[in-house]
Amino acid sequence: EIDPFPPMREWLYSRNAVFEALRAGRRQAFHLWVAEGSQEKGRLAEIIQQAGSRRIPIERVHRSRLDKLSSGHQGVALETSAYAYSDLGRILELAGQRAEQPFLLILDTLQDPQNMGTLLRTAEIVGVHGVILPLARTATITPAVVNASSGACEHLLIAQANLAQAIASLKEHDVWVIGLEGGELAQPPGAVRLDGAIALVVGNEGEGMRQLVRDSCDLLMHLPMRGKIESLNAAVAGSVALYLAWQARQYQ
Repeated sequence: EIDPFPPMREWLYSRNAVFEALRAGRRQAFHLWVAEGSQEKGRLAEIIQQAGSRRIPIERVHRSRLDKLSSGHQGVALETSAYAYSDLGRILELAGQRAEQPFLLILDTLQDPQNMGTLLRTAEIVGVHGVILPLARTATITPAVVNASSGACEHLLIAQANLAQAIASLKEHDVWVIGLEGGELAQPPGAVRLDGAIALVVGNEGEGMRQLVRDSCDLLMHLPMRGKIESLNAAVAGSVALYLAWQARQYQ
């Protein structure tokens, strides 16, 4: 039978992104392209083995076909179904299944795929239960973000939601919402409890958090700085805050 609603398709590229997508097994995979003449060893050999075990058609193609997808393909690309988003309920459920206090990351209208990818990679490494993105005006989980995250987003639960409503729902579940931002009202990390049920909010690269999101936070936290540069990149600041929270949770 012909599927009346065939899945949306996209091409993932780069060795880590393709490998993690195959390893996670969440997406439907249709074709694997490998550049002709590639040395099929190491990570590439693992990709080919995984594709073979899942009976995904493997095609050796001229490198120029891969170049049309991205200059950063590293000799491999995988055609898959689009990224499947989760929801807030499933994220909180995962925390319960692990018998852990909820640990979430909220990204308020980040625009740069590299910044988002970096934060998703850090979030996956420190054991965040899930990530919440706004419904609009934000980078989404595109192949560029999958690549920038080194495939980490394939293992994460990521939801799209109205952030004000999601934050209200988190508060009903006794989750403290901590906005990462400077200003007179912001407290240093040593004055903020990061070991309980928390959601860290990282704002836009230029403007920070939107006013409604900022007002919805239980408190604001700033990272002390002593150098001459006045602020950290959003991805760096968010990654530092995630590690501080993980440290407060005794790396569990």
